[in-house]
Amino acid sequence: MKPACPYGKILFMKKQNTAQKVSVVFAYIFYVFALVSMGAVAYFYQQHGGNHPAVAAWSAAIVFFIGGGIVLHVMGRADIPDFKIK
Repeated sequence: MKPACPYGKILFMKKQNTAQKVSVVFAYIFYVFALVSMGAVAYFYQQHGGNHPAVAAWSAAIVFFIGGGIVLHVMGRADIPDFKIK
């Protein structure tokens, strides 16, 4: 039996297509790159201080990778209807 939501409707997700599975994989890759970017920020901050352009660039990379990861994750987990003409 499928789990029921508090509003009385049954919640379930259709099978993900290949593009959605790839999107989720890339989302996790983006999250890993964000962690690597955090390490780069820490390294350059210790070596050059907070006013160095490399710190700003890697900080921007963190924002990019986290934002991109969230978008890809949502795209991969969305319940997209089947648009095939039958």
